[in-house]
Amino acid sequence: MSPAPIIEDTSEHEADLAEIRQIIADTETAYNTNDADLLTAHFARNATVVNAMGVRMSGWDTLLEANRAALAGFLRDQYVRYELLDVLFVRPDVALAHKGARAADSSGELVDLDHAMVALYVLVKQDGRWWVIARQNTLVPDKTG
Repeated sequence: MSPAPIIEDTSEHEADLAEIRQIIADTETAYNTNDADLLTAHFARNATVVNAMGVRMSGWDTLLEANRAALAGFLRDQYVRYELLDVLFVRPDVALAHKGARAADSSGELVDLDHAMVALYVLVKQDGRWWVIARQNTLVPDKTG
C-alpha cells in the first residue's frame, strides 16, 4: 500500500496570502477594539466556529451575536497578538491557515511567551474574495506547569 497523496495547489498565491494576512490582522484589530462587526466580517453566512472551550456555533448571525456578547463581556478587557503561522492551498479556491495567538496587555506588549492558542481556518474564495467557512480554536497547554 502506498502512502496517501499530498494534496496541494502549487500555483502562485501572493495576492491570496496578502488577503488572508489582512483577515488575520482585521481579526486582531477587532478583538483588541471590541469590534464585533469587524470580527465577524470575514465569515461566510454559513460558517461554523468551534471556540476554545469546544462550543460549536454555526451561521453568521449566531457568530455576530456571540462575538457581541463576548466582546462586551468576558473578553472586554482582553488583548491579543495574532501570527499567521502557515497557509496550505489545497485548491486555488480553498486554503487552510493556522493562526497562533498570544495574550497581550492594553499597550500591545506580549504577556505570553509562546502561543496560548492555535486556530485552524478553512477559507474559500468566492466572487473574488476569501471567506472563512470554518474556524477551530485549540488552547495550547501551559508548558511550565
